[in-house]
Amino acid sequence: MKNKISISILLFMVLFTTAIMPAGAKTFSLSSPDGKINLNISVGEDITYSVNVSGKEIIKPSVIAMTVNEKTELGKNSGIINSEKKSVDELLKPVIKVKSEIIRDNYNLLRINFKGNFALEFRAYNDGTAYRFITSLKGDITVNRENVEYNFADDYNIWFPEEENFYTHMERSYIFEKLSGIAKGKFSSIPALVAADNNIKVAITEADLFNYPGYYLTPSEKANSLKGIFPGFPLEVKENGDRDVPVTKYADYLAETKGKREFPWRVLVITQKDADLLTSQMIYKLASPSRIESTEWIKPGKVAWDWWNALNVSGVDFKSGVNTATYKYYIDFASANKIEYIILDEGWYKLGDLFAINPDVNLQEIIDYGKQKNVGVILWVTWKTLNEQFEKALDHFQQIGVKGIKVDFMQRDDQWMVEFYEKVAKEAAKRHLLVDFHGAYKPTGLIRTYPNVISSEGVKGNENNKWSELVTPEHTITLPFTRMLAGPMDFTPGAMRNANMKSEFRIINDSPMAIGTRCHEMAMYVIYESPLQMLCDNPTSYMKEKECLEFLSDVPSVWDTTIAIDAKAADYAIMARRSGSDWYVGAMTDDTARDFTIDFSFLGNGSYNITYYQDGINADRIASDYKMIKSEIKSSDKLNIHLFPGGGWAARITKK
Repeated sequence: MKNKISISILLFMVLFTTAIMPAGAKTFSLSSPDGKINLNISVGEDITYSVNVSGKEIIKPSVIAMTVNEKTELGKNSGIINSEKKSVDELLKPVIKVKSEIIRDNYNLLRINFKGNFALEFRAYNDGTAYRFITSLKGDITVNRENVEYNFADDYNIWFPEEENFYTHMERSYIFEKLSGIAKGKFSSIPALVAADNNIKVAITEADLFNYPGYYLTPSEKANSLKGIFPGFPLEVKENGDRDVPVTKYADYLAETKGKREFPWRVLVITQKDADLLTSQMIYKLASPSRIESTEWIKPGKVAWDWWNALNVSGVDFKSGVNTATYKYYIDFASANKIEYIILDEGWYKLGDLFAINPDVNLQEIIDYGKQKNVGVILWVTWKTLNEQFEKALDHFQQIGVKGIKVDFMQRDDQWMVEFYEKVAKEAAKRHLLVDFHGAYKPTGLIRTYPNVISSEGVKGNENNKWSELVTPEHTITLPFTRMLAGPMDFTPGAMRNANMKSEFRIINDSPMAIGTRCHEMAMYVIYESPLQMLCDNPTSYMKEKECLEFLSDVPSVWDTTIAIDAKAADYAIMARRSGSDWYVGAMTDDTARDFTIDFSFLGNGSYNITYYQDGINADRIASDYKMIKSEIKSSDKLNIHLFPGGGWAARITKK
């Protein structure tokens, strides 16, 4: 409650007390505070919901149901006890300011209490809807099935992050096709984004996932319909080395859990302007409040990363690699450029044993050196080895002064693994350790409940450039409208070797490059959200690019204010963000060159200094070509900018 500032709560109750449910279906309605989104709920033989946006039906009646203990069907011929409505308008103050220092949490709520000791809670926001089951059953229960259904009103297009199986790191490309074009048996992870009529966008995802499996989307038997599918409870696994533990046998049920609980939210983020997708904070608002009492030690920041660039530093008098001298070099670079952390990725310990330190690495010396330079050390670990040495390892990390852990290769979101995430978050918090999940499922609001879980992967990011050609500008500009809706994403931007896809790009594992212009890559630090933001290239490369390093040194990783200036899903985005009195603006485009006019009316009174980076005149041929310009600007000014194919634009604005 200490992070919540209430400004007003209007509560009104409407009770429907019925000894026997009347004949025929009982209907309920719930509207967003602005009245543009309407939920209609019908309770009869089945419980269904539908969604209208500005009078247009988007989701046709879709069934909500859950089966527990093999035969108890929640949602089938359910008798109503009563219902209640509530309007909430309050301010939340997040521990980690991903988009803003204050979040307005404004929604209307409907709770229907049913016979059989369960309830359904619905919420309608100005940017979407959500519902969840709440049960008050005795003892422990088994959840056999849950019916999650989205019956769309027409054959809309969808950005569909297709998966191959439930053993996945959720690093997917987004396939854009009609709902009818998704073959039977195909399925995707979430968020998935549907483009409906009248520029309406509907993103499907979930929030507040605990003690329960995540879900995926697949075509149902109905036309233009998607349904949720879940990994079953894991009964048997196969251990392959120090990290890969796929499930080889699932139960025919989803979860073993407590009978008295709140289940995850089934979420639709709904907007009528694409730019509003970039500012939505529904997942955070639906997540459980912080369970950490002390949070002042949680420090966001940027990270000098070693693995992507294979520690290929040059111009030094030591042999670069996984060794103490190289990591001290990274610390010196970080300290000189206001970068809060470095990471020791794979190689610092003998795989399978977190206490078998690489003899070339003096871990304590590195940590102590970082402390002298005000640079924290984060350690990469495989989840399996961490789990096997759990308390001993975490206690040791705390004792030697580690600031955080990057936990990798989980690649599952069945109930067991979801519980592992919470265990890591909870126990790391006790020891004042940050957590960055890699090889991970999408976020569901954990950054609110456990703010030390400061970022997460679950995204096809820059590391894929080391072995594929799939991280294209089309992909990178799709991410803010899809994966980023779920929460912070550790994409790991910052490549200083920039390539045009057709003429320059090559797959080079130890000296990777990124597709798109230099300014496209720099704009990611404004567009992409990660409170633990990586610099993927090596210090030598950055120090050769001093103008770009100036921007990367200054750009924050958390924000007081976020404004989406202009956007079109999967095509382009222009965003302005404020940190303190400074503003940053970023623009990214896909493979199409574009011209924009930026209106700076979001600035306050007075004059400002602006330093901006624009695609160079030859950026369409040499992607690293850019031009830095310094000027003055006022809120009444407008600036015309040009983005080359795969291009970008980035600016820092400071008060004079």
